[in-house]
Amino acid sequence: MLLDTPTTWPPANGPNPAFCGEQDRLTVMASYGLDELENDPELRQIVQFAAKLCGAPISLVSLVEEQRQRFLARAGLQASETPRPTSFCAHAMMEREPMVVPDALLDPRFERNPLVTGEPKIRFYAGAPLLSSEGAPLGSLCVIDTEPRPAGLTEFQREGLEVLAASVMRRLNARREYLAVQEKLVRESLRLRRMAEHIPVLAWAARPDGSIEFGNEAFYEYCGTSDVAAIDLESLVHEDQAEFVAALRANSRATEKRWEAEARLRRADGEYRWMVLRAWPMRDAQGNVETWFGAGIDIDETHRLSESNDLLARELSHRIKNIFAVISGLIAIRSRGKPELTEFASELGSAIRALGTAHDYVRPDDGPRSENLQGLLRDLLRPYGDGNSQRFEIAGDDIEIGPRAATPLALIFHELATNSAKYGALTCDDGAIGIAIAVDGETDGEIRVTWRETMAGECETLDSEREGFGSRLLRMAVESQLGGRFVRDLGPEGMLIELAFPKAKILP
Repeated sequence: MLLDTPTTWPPANGPNPAFCGEQDRLTVMASYGLDELENDPELRQIVQFAAKLCGAPISLVSLVEEQRQRFLARAGLQASETPRPTSFCAHAMMEREPMVVPDALLDPRFERNPLVTGEPKIRFYAGAPLLSSEGAPLGSLCVIDTEPRPAGLTEFQREGLEVLAASVMRRLNARREYLAVQEKLVRESLRLRRMAEHIPVLAWAARPDGSIEFGNEAFYEYCGTSDVAAIDLESLVHEDQAEFVAALRANSRATEKRWEAEARLRRADGEYRWMVLRAWPMRDAQGNVETWFGAGIDIDETHRLSESNDLLARELSHRIKNIFAVISGLIAIRSRGKPELTEFASELGSAIRALGTAHDYVRPDDGPRSENLQGLLRDLLRPYGDGNSQRFEIAGDDIEIGPRAATPLALIFHELATNSAKYGALTCDDGAIGIAIAVDGETDGEIRVTWRETMAGECETLDSEREGFGSRLLRMAVESQLGGRFVRDLGPEGMLIELAFPKAKILP
């Protein structure tokens, strides 16, 4: 039994009975990788010091295996192992404290031991037990003399031997922890590779210079080869995107930052498919890039569907604009020769044109136009300028407008401009309109628009109490469609209108 997370067994308690069974004990011992610790420099220093401390000619770090006791470090002894049945340390490792044998010839356990009756003629032995963190007995740090020592060890020597035994275990545990970490890394690497084999994307790893060193099965299948040396990612990119992707990768390696691009990638059968290509760096302990991980996500069907939808949307947009033109033409035809409808037809035609302008902002990719509020205002007010751009001043913040806000905004400002042309500042040569846009800094704040008309000379003034159909339509668009506020104030020098909209209703 080997614990996944070994607990710290107090050495003063002696061996843990749960790990004294031979199979459990040997399983724990195997986790130390003892072959790599033979003649370890640190362990050699420990046995040399232990021999000096105890005035003994021989000192050993002895690990008791199934058939032998192995000496990982030794001083004063040539042999690197002895049979387990002759082992003193097999007894010492089962003790709570250092085992001391003053004279082996007088000890019934060892008087006939070949190591006592023959070479190296052991007479005195003292060994401090070596216990794993689980409490499994592994062996001992021992000192040996060929002369008996009736007095054994001094208290200082005994304590020193225990301290040195603890140092031996720290070295052994460091090796064990290193092996555990390495094994975990191997398992993790294997797990990630197996996972990469089954994810439905192209996955690869590249060296710092960008050359491929590993790919998953999907990647090899797409490229038509598992020979990574034959795979050049940039050569697979369609010529239309090749220069762009190459520049991205070069800049990414120079800055050591991730890159991402949409590009067509050639499959083994020659077909190009749209992919989202990504790569990001993995760094070593010093912060240097040691590997680039990459992924390719097939978006070909989605991309083609998007292109089809865009084509359909452009066709629909074109047809809607044609409908606006047809309606304007019908209005002009039906009102021709009917003076009583001229004013109404003019206003209705103007409103239809405003809707056409708003539609341009719903489909901003249909032509070269702005996608913001100031651009919409300039487009709507252009027919009222009469070549005099000084009549309008648009200042303040500029904001993007979403497709849903474009139509009501176009109707609102078209109505304000129409009213100004009929009753306000635009009725006289010296009249002017100033529009100020302010954005509240808070995320859920407001967008405020101030429309100020300055009237002078022979300009007429609008009755502040009057609110016709157009004004009611304006108020409905502000309050109902955009959830905003509408305030109008008429003074001796002109009219001031304040509009406020929630950001969420205006922004894309």
